[in-house]
Amino acid sequence: MSRTHFAPPLPAVPHPPDRDRLAWVAPTVATVLLAFLLPVAFLLGAMSVMATDSCGPDDCSQKLTTALDMVLWSLPVGGILTFCAWFTSWVLPWRTRWSALRASAAALSLLPPLFTVMLVFNLPQG
Repeated sequence: MSRTHFAPPLPAVPHPPDRDRLAWVAPTVATVLLAFLLPVAFLLGAMSVMATDSCGPDDCSQKLTTALDMVLWSLPVGGILTFCAWFTSWVLPWRTRWSALRASAAALSLLPPLFTVMLVFNLPQG
């Protein structure tokens, strides 16, 4: 005679009481904005070197070459900072305790591309 053993049903595990139901909002908004902002910042930053076409690379003012150096350094450094802040905003635990830090990381991920665009739009004359 065979006996069948049934495992007892597992208890239902409810969501933790401090789960942040809107945790996805800040990273999603940052992702959508970065999808438009990053290509613009990279394109403008890469094309900013053409600001020396009128004066040549040797006859440009020190202000212009310094500003261009800042633009060209803001692309790789800003890209790393942007990715780290954006990634952090997605991987933080989805608890209410982390909601302020998640929103801050999402907002911080937008600053380096905005800084690059601001630098390009405010280049001094050669």
